[in-house]
Amino acid sequence: MSADPMDGSPRTALRSLRRFARRPAVQERCELCSAKLAADHAHLVELASRRLVCACEACGILFNTDGTAKYRRVPRRIQFLPAFQLSDVAWLSLDLPINLAFFLHSTAVGRVVAIYPSPGGATESLPPPDAWETLVEDNPILSDLEPDVEALLVNRLGPAHEHYRVGIDECYKLVGLVRTHWRSMSGGTEVWKEMGRFFADLKDRAHPVGGTAHA
Repeated sequence: MSADPMDGSPRTALRSLRRFARRPAVQERCELCSAKLAADHAHLVELASRRLVCACEACGILFNTDGTAKYRRVPRRIQFLPAFQLSDVAWLSLDLPINLAFFLHSTAVGRVVAIYPSPGGATESLPPPDAWETLVEDNPILSDLEPDVEALLVNRLGPAHEHYRVGIDECYKLVGLVRTHWRSMSGGTEVWKEMGRFFADLKDRAHPVGGTAHA
């Protein structure tokens, strides 16, 4: 008599796992034309909803940063800013509850917004305009951040404060990481390890701009 395929034996379970392992992974597709996507693909921002959209290279190159199209392409450059000037007093003037945030100019809102990760996802704040203007005066590199798609990412969680100019897809990757791995009131050890890995990888991929840090 043949064995019941649903008998729950280890051999049957192993066969099921093998069949599952042989199933092809779901192929990501361009949200504009449905073409198959490479692992490293372009991202666009839908300006009306501020939604990130995955795109193939052919669709991605159709959109620039002039603000006339429905979408805007997220730049892939990652810049580490070792000489960035942001004192403790200047940071406090930005009026944020935690020491990790990113800042971008939102066309929809008509001003710079600050966004920081939380267990519930991205939380938005409106920094005082005069505090941001002072920060731009001290750091001219902020004057040409690409609206809606590029951000200043600030990490002050440890003793070595870090500042990056990045596409917002990197920022939302960090938001997703925190939301996925946060446990209990303090976050748990796993989320802090994941954030450490994130910033180590980001710094490894970044191009330093602006010389050495100020004392």
